[in-house]
Amino acid sequence: MIQPAPARGHVVIASDKFKGSLTAVEVADHVSAGLRAVIPTLPIRTVPIADGGEGTLRAALSAGFRRVDVTAAGPTGEPVQAAVAVKDRTVVVELAQASGLHLLPDGRPDALNASSYGTGQLIRAALDAGCSRIVLGLGGSACTDGGAGLVQALGGALLDSSGTELPRGGAALARLHTIDLTSLDPRLRQVKVVMASDVDNPLLGPLGAAAVYGPQKGATAADVEVLDAALAHWAEATAAVVGDEHARRPGAGAAGGVGFAAMAFLGVQPSAGIEVLMDLLGFRQELAGARLVITGEGSLDAQSLHGKAPVGVAGAAGTQGVPVVAVAGRTELSVEQLRGAGIRAAYSLTDIESDPARCVRDAGALLEQRTAAIAADWLIDPPSATGPHPGNHADDLERFPSDA
Repeated sequence: MIQPAPARGHVVIASDKFKGSLTAVEVADHVSAGLRAVIPTLPIRTVPIADGGEGTLRAALSAGFRRVDVTAAGPTGEPVQAAVAVKDRTVVVELAQASGLHLLPDGRPDALNASSYGTGQLIRAALDAGCSRIVLGLGGSACTDGGAGLVQALGGALLDSSGTELPRGGAALARLHTIDLTSLDPRLRQVKVVMASDVDNPLLGPLGAAAVYGPQKGATAADVEVLDAALAHWAEATAAVVGDEHARRPGAGAAGGVGFAAMAFLGVQPSAGIEVLMDLLGFRQELAGARLVITGEGSLDAQSLHGKAPVGVAGAAGTQGVPVVAVAGRTELSVEQLRGAGIRAAYSLTDIESDPARCVRDAGALLEQRTAAIAADWLIDPPSATGPHPGNHADDLERFPSDA
């Protein structure tokens, strides 16, 4: 029997969710189990991570935030049970809690009419909780309304030429005539809102909210044209009121344009979601004395290199000289790309199971097997300067659920 070497420091587990199979908290539990199956006394600290999208609320709750339940309007108006996370005077609002794709009744998309109204209601709940800082996590939205619903929920009036309030949804913005902010919640002036997103798209055009993300929300080619034109009208009307042009700013297209409304009406400066969340969840504090960081997400691919959680975690750990390895459902990045991102090795479920359906169904058990390999490679015998060869197999590119 191999005798584990004496512990020389703790291991930090800081992974995002495996979309479609495991939450970030569940990933941390299975990784811990796999490590301790090999080294029972290994000191482990877990920091479940998110980048602003789905899972942000869970990550905050795991870090000691308190859950406050809120009844809000879902993306197509039906009431949904959502929540915000509160700690001291900071409140975490996850857009997907009220305006997420997964909340569409029977999964039926409604690209033209889905709204961010419920997210505005969550912000109101944050204000009711007496916050001084709101962390607004954007991702997984069902709407392409430029954040108009959010503004309406916060008291802004969006009127057509007859003075009638517009119905919710992006398509209705084509009829916008007047933006009246007289009744916009005055408490917004007393709080700082921080936007956490991994998207840098502008609001409009071929790289904008409608063109890039609309089809994921059920928009046809014709719908995309309708929505992009309506959003352009919304942006023009907004600029006339707030005196600034936000539509071209990176991140304005986040969450169907909710990023745009957050910038224009809430004074938000966009931030990399993973950077905001790492600070909020106390990840950097756990690096002191660590011997290894294990990060990951469902799919390590080209999108991971653009603001996703594993690369953010690796960058922060690298500044402290702590080596980082990753776990994933699948890995599409080359050894060079992984190393360039600061990840020494990647251990994927597809390394040991070629059936993607089983990777999803049995993700926990398979993850424990891969994590046992990490323990053997990195925590028993001292690894070389570059570590073991990453467990990245170019042939294992079957489709594991993407975290996009």
